[in-house]
Amino acid sequence: MAEEKHYMTVEGKEKLEKELEYLKTERRKEVVERIKVARDFGDLSENSEYDSAKEEQAFVEGRINQLEKMIRNAEIIEADDTDASTVSLGRSVKFKELPDGEEESYQIVGRAEADPIEGKISNDSPMAQSLLGKTIGDKVSVQTPGGEMEVEILEIS
Repeated sequence: MAEEKHYMTVEGKEKLEKELEYLKTERRKEVVERIKVARDFGDLSENSEYDSAKEEQAFVEGRINQLEKMIRNAEIIEADDTDASTVSLGRSVKFKELPDGEEESYQIVGRAEADPIEGKISNDSPMAQSLLGKTIGDKVSVQTPGGEMEVEILEIS
């Protein structure tokens, strides 16, 4: 079975690589040290420090595996490779809510680097799914958890 591709920008991949390096070189050592210290507390069957450290170790190792898989299956998206007049993966889109709402701007990225607070939404999100393939001036209906909203695309970059 083929592994799932993880769409991301060059910057997004670099960010994941830095996190992976940190987890492997620093965080992993810190957790091992916590386990050693907790072992010195005695009976492991009733040692909450030890249990906590082992849970953290499992989390760190799980995250390392997840990051390695994402990086291995990364597909770099280049906004330059697509038509600049159409909303596509890697592009930023500015729109306003209708009838007279405020303007918002998001970059559409792969789910691996989505962060709405930083203005990056996943290509799998309802908002991105509604916007993909549209052009400046298009009015788009978007189904959100709070109900349906209509937006007009103002700018694509």
